[in-house]
Amino acid sequence: MSIFNVNPVTVDDYRRLARRRLPRFLFDYIDGGANAEQTLADNVNGFDRYRLKQRVMRNVDDVDTSTTLAGFEAAMPLTLAPVGMAGMFARRGETQGARAANANSIPFTCSTLGICPVEEIIRATGKPIWFQLYMLRDREVVQSLLKRAEAAGVNTLVFTVDLPVPGKRLRDFRNGMLGTNLCSKLSKAAQLLYSPRWIVDVAIKGKPHVIGNLSEVVPNPDDLNEYKAFIDSQFDASVTWKDIEWLRTIWPGKLIIKGVMEVEDAQAAVAAGADGVIVSNHGGRQLDSVSSSIAKLPAIAKAVGDQTEVYIDSGIRNGIDVVKAIALGARGVLIGRPWIYAMAGAGEQGVNDLLNNFQSEIRTAMALMGVNRLEEITGELIEAV
Repeated sequence: MSIFNVNPVTVDDYRRLARRRLPRFLFDYIDGGANAEQTLADNVNGFDRYRLKQRVMRNVDDVDTSTTLAGFEAAMPLTLAPVGMAGMFARRGETQGARAANANSIPFTCSTLGICPVEEIIRATGKPIWFQLYMLRDREVVQSLLKRAEAAGVNTLVFTVDLPVPGKRLRDFRNGMLGTNLCSKLSKAAQLLYSPRWIVDVAIKGKPHVIGNLSEVVPNPDDLNEYKAFIDSQFDASVTWKDIEWLRTIWPGKLIIKGVMEVEDAQAAVAAGADGVIVSNHGGRQLDSVSSSIAKLPAIAKAVGDQTEVYIDSGIRNGIDVVKAIALGARGVLIGRPWIYAMAGAGEQGVNDLLNNFQSEIRTAMALMGVNRLEEITGELIEAV
């Protein structure tokens, strides 16, 4: 985006704005992936392996992008995905994202590891949201989180299953984000010198910088390093499908399983009582060299799409990608990095504009494909190349 083009249009435009505004360690945190970042790249490039079919001379005077997502009446088949520490990318970032989602009539998903607690996010809109959960070793904490979420007005739980252990994200080591020694601290301090707007808007005006949903259980909630130590100790590598069955007994709302990449796991999720599955490799942040999400979507949708709602995240960068996912069997998509880039670079209005662009692109693609409703977008309108 040149200096003469001041209006961001694409996700890449917002990414460049975010890169200029954020300290390097924060930009790398949202932008990076695991190890060599092969899967991160494949997620985006995977959509280029499909082509939509153009149909002509059809009445497309009444294109409607609306649908239902886990019972939510959505203006388009898109949800804002959970992003940990979103409140570090813009002042009280989770509330900004929730307001933008509400303004565009789509669901917002609160992360367990968000800066803003679930109660603050719901107060910002007065509307129900989705809540993302990690299974922690301390099941009492899990139960407490679910009770809080339900009491606040959450009606859909997104349970992330692809993080028994954290992935190895090399950028976070190189830029000092994960370091606690003097060199790491000096590196981060030096990076902050290039981000004065972020210092004022987020570091000063965006306090408190605590993981809001867990502030009551971490010994020193003002120390993000203690949070990391607590979370690392709480990731539970022993989780099995029996834990999903347990969740189903204590959670009365919708339950969506996030992080499914194989047909067998999708079938197990259905058997455990899931109302939906999200085909996801965590945005390429966990196991590097695993297949792209879009490559795995068709088989999973074919296997369980008539039994549960199938969603996809990882790699979606525009409305055309959304339409491709629908054609390959998805009920809807989730986007994470795109809305963070937009918010970090242009605030809440940036997220609004981004979502408007997505919906406009979906609507235009539908008209040029000769369809008026999302359910008309079938596998006959897409081909692999």
